[in-house]
Amino acid sequence: MKTRVTEIFGIQYPIIQGGLAYLAYAELASAVSNAGGLGQITAATLGTPERLREEIHKVRTLTNKPFGVNFAITRHDGNYQEFLEVAIEEKVPAISITGANPQPIFERIKGENIKTLVLVAGVRQAQKAEELGADAIMAVGQEGGGHLGRDDIGTMVLIPRVVESVSIPVLASGGIGNGDGLLAAFALGAEGIEMGTRFIATQECIHANNVYKQALLDAKETDTVIIKRTLGAPGRVLKSEYTSAIIEREQHGATYEDLKSVISGEANCRYIYEGNEEEGFGWAGQVAGLIKDISTVQELFDEMISTAEQGKTRLINIFEEHKKLI
Repeated sequence: MKTRVTEIFGIQYPIIQGGLAYLAYAELASAVSNAGGLGQITAATLGTPERLREEIHKVRTLTNKPFGVNFAITRHDGNYQEFLEVAIEEKVPAISITGANPQPIFERIKGENIKTLVLVAGVRQAQKAEELGADAIMAVGQEGGGHLGRDDIGTMVLIPRVVESVSIPVLASGGIGNGDGLLAAFALGAEGIEMGTRFIATQECIHANNVYKQALLDAKETDTVIIKRTLGAPGRVLKSEYTSAIIEREQHGATYEDLKSVISGEANCRYIYEGNEEEGFGWAGQVAGLIKDISTVQELFDEMISTAEQGKTRLINIFEEHKKLI
């Protein structure tokens, strides 16, 4: 499966694993890379730069394939700089950038042999990322899990808009978790996909508690909600009494300071690590409604490629039949 994405990042399939706060460790990243995609470890939630170095070394003991490091930065966050220095020193093949303005990162890695991906939720952000020198864009639609854009644009519309607005390759993200989604992304003009939620429901995502994984299995596409919308940082999570209470407080005018403890990384960890549904929450996209099993990453890739091939054949047959009628 050859696209500009596979050529740029040296991978077999144009499938990128999302950053996944508190979950993107060496075991999952290496499994994705070994299956032919681009696995990633996430820097922001590792605690210390040395912990990142340890994870990078661990990935390299588990795979000899390319991998990436995700940097989820916020508007006022300068703490990532020490982590970035580790990634540069360790000569990681790729980094992805999510969150705030990526310009400082691009300025620092200029001249380094590091491939770059930037996650965006709109055309203007995509154009800015291209201007800064990004190798590829990951465009996430409103269906996605975790933090999203503020304009509520779905993947079906967002991807072709971004594709027509930049010259670098675009990966589709949001609502994609199987081979049909991969094929649809190609049809929309993307040259690959990024997935987050679906990779949580794999055996190699060993840090995710079984309560979290089972919730993803049980969820329908209607079982997610948006929190933090009134704070200007909307994010999609699994629906629960806990997240419903957050939304209710937002509707009654709660400020960031009021909500800080219930939307914190600690609250996230209480659910995803401990399965504590009363005192925490889990990020998830609407694609949870399509998750049917807790497979290995390799099994997931095999299913996706097979399903995409079958879908391609079906589409070819539809067009061939159409030719016979005209």
